[in-house]
Amino acid sequence: MDDKTNNPPSGIDWEHGVQCSKVICEPQELERTIDWKQGLAIALGVPLLILPSIGYLTSYVWSFAIFIWAATILLGFLQNLGYGELATVFPKAAGLPGYTQTVFGSSAKNGDNKKYKVGKFIGGFSAWSYWFGWSPVLAIYAILISSYLQGLIPALGSVSETLLSLIVGAVIFGSLAVINSKGLKNGAKAGFILALISLVPLMIITIAPFVTGDFHISNITNSWFPTDWSWDIEHILILLGLFAMAEWSAAAWETAAIYGPEYKKPNTDTPKALFVCGAICLVLYVLVQTSVIGTLGVEGVLAEPISPMLPLANLSLGPIGATISIIMLIGAMLLIIQTAFLSSARSIYSMSVEGNLPAVFSKLNSHGHPMNAMIADALFNMCLILLGTPTAILAASAIGYICANGISLYTYVKVRNDPELSKLERPFKAPRGWKYVAFVTAILNIPFFLVGIIYLNSLELGWNTTGIGFFALCLFIPLWFYSQHESRLGVKQELISEAEPVPAEM
Repeated sequence: MDDKTNNPPSGIDWEHGVQCSKVICEPQELERTIDWKQGLAIALGVPLLILPSIGYLTSYVWSFAIFIWAATILLGFLQNLGYGELATVFPKAAGLPGYTQTVFGSSAKNGDNKKYKVGKFIGGFSAWSYWFGWSPVLAIYAILISSYLQGLIPALGSVSETLLSLIVGAVIFGSLAVINSKGLKNGAKAGFILALISLVPLMIITIAPFVTGDFHISNITNSWFPTDWSWDIEHILILLGLFAMAEWSAAAWETAAIYGPEYKKPNTDTPKALFVCGAICLVLYVLVQTSVIGTLGVEGVLAEPISPMLPLANLSLGPIGATISIIMLIGAMLLIIQTAFLSSARSIYSMSVEGNLPAVFSKLNSHGHPMNAMIADALFNMCLILLGTPTAILAASAIGYICANGISLYTYVKVRNDPELSKLERPFKAPRGWKYVAFVTAILNIPFFLVGIIYLNSLELGWNTTGIGFFALCLFIPLWFYSQHESRLGVKQELISEAEPVPAEM
């Protein structure tokens, strides 16, 4: 089917290929160069997002954290069945940011002459929220890597933590930008290597206690909830906030869909990458949390809340286990950073192509890679590092992710209810009546998870973190209005240029 037919108007001029006019930027598209296995390799940072949250969830709900991870992964499958369908309906759209902009932006078509279009803004805001949900991962893990290096290399102990984090961030972001500047294939190769360095040791460390006899099921069954836990409104809000935090990690494998415009066979590659990554997450998240609590007990986890994998490795594998753990953790963090870097850069590119961010970010280099978007993303995270607190950054970005996920689920419902959009070809289709499932999970995200994460943030870190999150989301407003002005100016210049008479030859 022709792409123009299978992608309804979204504010994009199909004649020119992009929202902005030819005067502002040249029409450019991402190149289809990867298959589902390469997309999976890049997305494999998602299963490792559990590492900084093991101790966090345990501190609130003890062994019940195992259930939260399992339930969140299953929720991810419910949500991603809808996203998998949208991936085949809109093969040119870049994952969740692309779907919302395409569908909500369609209100800007066919004679809608309003100066500023609400639908277009909603689609752009959802994409911006998604970007803010992923982008801060770079800063979070750059800070964590620098702290590990200070523990590993005593000579670095005298260096300022912020300065070291900035240096680590600059080296990592710069290196990944260079590696990926020649196309997504290089990113897939780096992903495979980092996955071997991190996932294989993680599985060995996780399974070892079951073999050595250090795992005791009583450590789990005797400590399901804290002794002071009660089912009042305060604790229910905490639980909703924990589910929101868990979704930021355990359901984030939807990022495999963001490479939709770069898959060779998007109708089959995107769903495959999505669900294989989800299956890996289902096994890994539940197994890791179970192994850690069952081996160390709740008290042992709370004694090492930042990195409980270190004592787990020490107990089961001896002194060599600690060395393996540190190497694994650094490799895992690098893989997570690359996953986030590529996802967030493509979110910026997608917004720019749709006319929701300045046109400069839609420019591709000679290898078809959005380098301008990647550079802007790196600079933003260098600024975030100055905050110095990874927990505060994570909590703020989780607000953006919940907003994006909720709006994207409403997008799926809108597509299934729209008489025109519902007729589009669907090579992959969710089960009959799935729009009702999507609607329920959308409500679960907005308002319930959103209220929960705001309450949890205020309880844990005060209202400053929540303020930072909403301030970052509101930054989209002036950028969006500037982009609308830029687009209209470009169209006006183009019309003037086309109206000018061609001088007769002498």
